[in-house]
Amino acid sequence: MNKQTEIIGKGTDQQVVIFYYLLVSIGLIAIFSVEYRFDDPFWETLIGLKKNYSKQLLYLLISTVFAAVILLIDSKFFAASANLLYFLGMVLMLLTFVIGKDISGSRSWIVLGGGFNLQPAELCKVFTSLALAKYMSRQDTDFTKTRSHVIAIALALFPALLSIAQKETGLALVYFSFFLVLFREGLPANYLITGFSVAVLFVTSIVMPLQYYNILIGIVALIIVYFRWRSIRKKYTRLLGILLLAGFCIGIKYFVDYIVFDKILKPYQSERVLSMFGKSYVPKDEARLALFQKEQAEGKKRDYSYNVKQSKIAIGSGGLLGKGFLKGVTTQGDFVPEQHTDFIFTAVAESFGFWGSTLLILLYFFLLLRIIRIGERQRSTFSRVYAYSVASILFFHVFINIYMTIGLMPVIGITLPLLSYGGSSLLTFTTLIFILLRLDLDRQTVLR
Repeated sequence: MNKQTEIIGKGTDQQVVIFYYLLVSIGLIAIFSVEYRFDDPFWETLIGLKKNYSKQLLYLLISTVFAAVILLIDSKFFAASANLLYFLGMVLMLLTFVIGKDISGSRSWIVLGGGFNLQPAELCKVFTSLALAKYMSRQDTDFTKTRSHVIAIALALFPALLSIAQKETGLALVYFSFFLVLFREGLPANYLITGFSVAVLFVTSIVMPLQYYNILIGIVALIIVYFRWRSIRKKYTRLLGILLLAGFCIGIKYFVDYIVFDKILKPYQSERVLSMFGKSYVPKDEARLALFQKEQAEGKKRDYSYNVKQSKIAIGSGGLLGKGFLKGVTTQGDFVPEQHTDFIFTAVAESFGFWGSTLLILLYFFLLLRIIRIGERQRSTFSRVYAYSVASILFFHVFINIYMTIGLMPVIGITLPLLSYGGSSLLTFTTLIFILLRLDLDRQTVLR
């Protein structure tokens, strides 16, 4: 233990700590407003851990102790143990397939007992950040080489593949935030162009019927052949390349229709994605189609957009100044499903209105700016990459969650950092932030 850590918190960036506790406090208030009823015995529910707000308070106490422990650990430990922690994280994610508990259709939880569960995919965001920082800071890592690009991308996306297998598509999407880190470190723009092109193809394949999509790809391929004919005549393998690319584009349509919507996404997730483009989900898988037809025949077709509709009503009803604490009709009436977790923003918007929501977003904005500033003042590549990983993860969570609640993105089950209820989520973001603060204490040290 060095002199900087003899007193817990000495030299720690106080702005980040203040932002952290402000956001967690807002989260506690929001969760309380969702669950508390005036006829509830307050102290009994608080002490007896019978409500989510009382459990969240316990999680905060545990997280505070954990944060203090992190600040006491030598910063070299995080660089030295990064690969081991990443490996253990992957093992935990794989264990969920064996001993995991099914919650809301997702097999991504390990039961700890006493009503508490662990979600390894959440903690792996920390481990992946450390492993990526470790790899990028190695002396033999030349990030101008394709091999280094592939290894770094594989480190970031392997947990995402496991999350998809666990049917946690929301968490899987967060791992793509590491691309922002890699671009900061010099990943060529070609990767961005390729990724954007694939994304456009995905959207086009969703919007367009199969026959029109295939015709479009055929026309584009003919146009390319026409304008590249001189070079193709010199080397006919280029024509083969164009044909293979056209085949790949057509394959994306089949992949989206038959794999993404029928195998990877759950029916309600498929419906929510398609509803953004004015389309309805009709399963192509025989088992799903039979259930779908049965529900239609019985008049039981579920309204998968119910969550978003109620979310918009809650946010809109808050108006400019909000209805006031514990006075929200939608919140107090339990109209918004999962309001204490994925839709916690609606509780803030209804209670405190546009100005309260704006203040919350500004808090996140200034926290992100501060983390980026911390990252830029690091001498160590390890600390800088880790700082940008924290900023990217936070940005993705905030952006996707808020856009999800106002209906601009499909509901994919992603928490609002430090506000949403959940021990795994709070502990993960606490760990992410306080490891960064610990590394910042030794920012003059070059870690590898």
